[in-house]
Amino acid sequence: MSQSPEDGYDDGILAEARAEASIPTSRAGVDEAVEADQDAARNVERSAEPATPSPKGSLWRDRNFLTMWSGQALSQFGAQITELALPVLAVLVLQATEFEVGILTAAGVAAFLVVGLPAGAWIDRMRKRHVMIWADAVRAVALGAVPALWALDVLEMWHLYVVALVIGVATVFFDVSNQSIVPSLVRPGQIAEANGKFQSTEQLAGLAGPAFGGWLVGILAAPLAILVTVVTYIASFVALLFTRDHEQPRHVDDRAPLLHEIAEGLKWVFGNPLLRRIVGTTGVANFFNTLSFTLLPIFLLRELGLSPASMGVIFSLAAVGGLVGAIATPRIVALFGEARAIPIGAIGFSAVPLLLPVAAVVPEFAFPLLVVQGFLMSFLVLVYNITQVTFRQRITPPRLLGRMNASVRFCVWGVMPIAALIAGGLGTWLGVVPTMWIAAIGQFAAGSFVVFGPFWKMRELPEPTDAA
Repeated sequence: MSQSPEDGYDDGILAEARAEASIPTSRAGVDEAVEADQDAARNVERSAEPATPSPKGSLWRDRNFLTMWSGQALSQFGAQITELALPVLAVLVLQATEFEVGILTAAGVAAFLVVGLPAGAWIDRMRKRHVMIWADAVRAVALGAVPALWALDVLEMWHLYVVALVIGVATVFFDVSNQSIVPSLVRPGQIAEANGKFQSTEQLAGLAGPAFGGWLVGILAAPLAILVTVVTYIASFVALLFTRDHEQPRHVDDRAPLLHEIAEGLKWVFGNPLLRRIVGTTGVANFFNTLSFTLLPIFLLRELGLSPASMGVIFSLAAVGGLVGAIATPRIVALFGEARAIPIGAIGFSAVPLLLPVAAVVPEFAFPLLVVQGFLMSFLVLVYNITQVTFRQRITPPRLLGRMNASVRFCVWGVMPIAALIAGGLGTWLGVVPTMWIAAIGQFAAGSFVVFGPFWKMRELPEPTDAA
């Protein structure tokens, strides 16, 4: 679902906010946290040019766009299935310990720390569709190894670590390219429509995928359910082979040294006091939220005794909160002001995680509590993300947008693999539920950067000339 221009947010901003999902609200939320890269920059640059007239719904007649869109829709749906099936496989089939689940989660998000910072600069030098084709091939082969090893009765946890690591790196490259390729597929006047279509399928996948994945795992073995995702990656690979784009790689003379480009992005982010506070809140929130989220499969499936199907339903209903949050954000901003919406969202998502360990105290009410927690978390994250992403995109020069996003993502997602390993250690040492309490209490510290900052004193956030 996308907001109309009348609501004050275009599909590019919603795409960035949903993709960022900077405080993860589902397993997909962690792994789909990808960099928008130069797509936003090109949208800003093109906004200064006269838009090419385009009749509404014209992309429905664009066979080239529909080919790529159909492939992406299938792969997004399939990814949601594996995001549920992989931890279920680890916990219920391989009987993974808390620390092993921590390593698995860390492997899946390690790419944000290892290649997250230079990914934007690297991909900006490549043909993005070609990067996506190779990434799909790598993901299909790596993930296909899981059911093959299971069928041979030799599947072990270390196999899952390697697969998660490989898929994580490939997904970073795929998603950065995917967010950047739209302007080379359609005319300038069709970019908003294209983003809207991509976002609608992503949201539908987030709603239906986890529930379907839980059902599929229930009637099939988890490794066999993963085969569905392999098929969708192959479908995306084939669709991209038949897609044509008009992207022209950057000329070699237009490239600065990689380290110089990375340093310029970091300097921009940390040189702005408001951006520093936003990065602080998001990074601390991600750290403590990853502590709890790493152990969530064990918490749901072992501690609370829920089924994989129930786990999928919880994730799907949580995604509804994100849709409602996207709709409500313009109204919240109009009521309280753009600047104050940021600490309001932060206060909310700092408090809501307490409902997770509370569910263990009253297990008879665990399912409705977890549904409410997931819904509220998704809602509040979208309010926070849409507002702060809008501000970031507005004040950053177009040539720096990709590197600004890469710098922010490196800082706020680079803590995730570290937190996942700590979660595994704490879960082994103290237990799952005590670790959930530590994470929930620690989350309160996250909002302090923006709650006690200058945001309350302003109604509107600075414009580019004021923030420079």
